[in-house]
Amino acid sequence: MSFTTQIEDRDATGATAEMYASERERVGYLPRYAQTFGARPAVYGAWRQLIGVVASSMPTRRFELVTLAAARELRSTYCCVAHGAILAEKFLSADDVTQLAQGGLPDDLDEGERVIVAFAAKAARNAADITAHDVEELRTHGLDDEEILDIVLATAARCFFSTVLEATGTQADAVYASRLEPAMRDALTVGRPIAPQ
Repeated sequence: MSFTTQIEDRDATGATAEMYASERERVGYLPRYAQTFGARPAVYGAWRQLIGVVASSMPTRRFELVTLAAARELRSTYCCVAHGAILAEKFLSADDVTQLAQGGLPDDLDEGERVIVAFAAKAARNAADITAHDVEELRTHGLDDEEILDIVLATAARCFFSTVLEATGTQADAVYASRLEPAMRDALTVGRPIAPQ
């Protein structure tokens, strides 16, 4: 489902067709988010470049934790299932990801990660509520100002992407319904339902 007209794979030409082919090769199928950006492939290309630079500046585990925390606050099922799946495949148990999706802080997170997750959630929820104390708390857990900026950048980048998907009614790809353990999938479904198969 999407509220906006999407360019179907068979109708794609030029830069849109190139973007679709690239995403199909990268992901293994044509994801719904790519079709949402189908009318503006240059914007998607700029997004891929931006998120690549942001993600490369921080440890992958930290990037995924920040991304999930922000997506949860934005009620973006698509981003939650996508990044929850990565966390469960590479870094945490399904139970831990389920707990994170429900707003909890699993025992497998260290104290610094707990503060990072809380900071990212607060920044995504209402960035104007962030205080100097919030930033200082990150510093007390060993983060320098560049690392703090990286967390802010990752959160802000997620706000852009999740907002585009949610405001256009783009549902998460049906593959996530079978790919994720049921309890984790249900916890990560924080907004729109996953697309039917």
